[in-house]
Amino acid sequence: MVEQLKNKFAEVFGPEGESAVYFAPGRVNMIGEHTDYNGGHVFPCALTIGTYGVVRKRQDRKLRFYSMNFEQLGVMESSLDDLVPSKDADWTNYPKGVLWAFKERGMEVTEGFDLLLFGNIPNGSGLSSSASVEVLTGYILKDQYGFDVTNQDLALIGQFSENRFNGVNCGIMDQFAIAMGKADHAIFLDTNTLDYTYVPLKLDGAKIVIACSNKKRGLGDSKYNERRSECETALAELQKVVDIKSLGELTEEQFEANKDAIGDEVRVRRARHAVYENQRTIQAVEALQKQDLKKFGELMNASHASLRDDYEVTGIELDTLVEEAWKVDGVIGSRMTGAGFGGCTVSIVEDAAVDRFIERVGAAYKDKIGYAADFYVVQVGSGPCRLDA
Repeated sequence: MVEQLKNKFAEVFGPEGESAVYFAPGRVNMIGEHTDYNGGHVFPCALTIGTYGVVRKRQDRKLRFYSMNFEQLGVMESSLDDLVPSKDADWTNYPKGVLWAFKERGMEVTEGFDLLLFGNIPNGSGLSSSASVEVLTGYILKDQYGFDVTNQDLALIGQFSENRFNGVNCGIMDQFAIAMGKADHAIFLDTNTLDYTYVPLKLDGAKIVIACSNKKRGLGDSKYNERRSECETALAELQKVVDIKSLGELTEEQFEANKDAIGDEVRVRRARHAVYENQRTIQAVEALQKQDLKKFGELMNASHASLRDDYEVTGIELDTLVEEAWKVDGVIGSRMTGAGFGGCTVSIVEDAAVDRFIERVGAAYKDKIGYAADFYVVQVGSGPCRLDA
């Protein structure tokens, strides 16, 4: 892979000079959805699929970008003097946003670079291709320009760039899971405090299967920001009667005792999801630590039902994938993952049932939705790294 990428880089940008090859993973969240901006817990892991980058520093202020996933766009040129978001910049808004965020934090890049990217994460799948590009860019800047930043800093810089440069109100989970990934472990993360624990994710006799709905979604123009603001309003209403900084601080009992302070039934449901999903995530990690996969799967299923009924972010595509998965013997748990409105589901499937699962769920989905889903049996991977050092 490294040689192929270097050859492509030389073909696109010319062979002269030293190039370096880097990788940052994608991520999947096992449970704890739409909790990260509500001060709750999440339980993501990095994957062995992700984004590869080949970079070569320049001696001027030019930036040149090329993506093997969007070859029709060709080489996209910019400059360190033009770090402003624009529609025409397309995907390059992500690396440019990270350059801008480094500069905002007093780490200014003064010499440009040529950057070639190749991602084997499906775009728009909900497996965090954008956060993967952000963390990859940050890691490249750290390594190439000698900035003194930790991987946790890279996660925060990536989130800051997506919030402020690209205008998407994402929480910290995606960037954190990618920057801090550890092979064979998921990360139990308290998004309020950034306290985290690595939990072994060794699924004896079972695999993680991701089903990609192939319904494209855009975070910024989806209902994501609307859900976030509904929760912020519900929190403000609850704060009049309970002393909390986030919905994640409430137990189910505390929520039920105080929910009448929320002035609208829709906001009650949104807040209920945030509170209950956080508690489900805590229980799921406890179940995993006791090697109780059955309980973990039941909590995954309950998570999906809450995202469908209380948070209303699933849609017919994701519901079909999950409800068909629940019918297959050997499926331990299945739920939508990511922001919703398209994207992916994550399922834990017994080894012997994987082929049957893909065949049956795939056929039912195509029959009902009219086009095919894609399935990936994934491994849990590590964080960003240089590949050719």
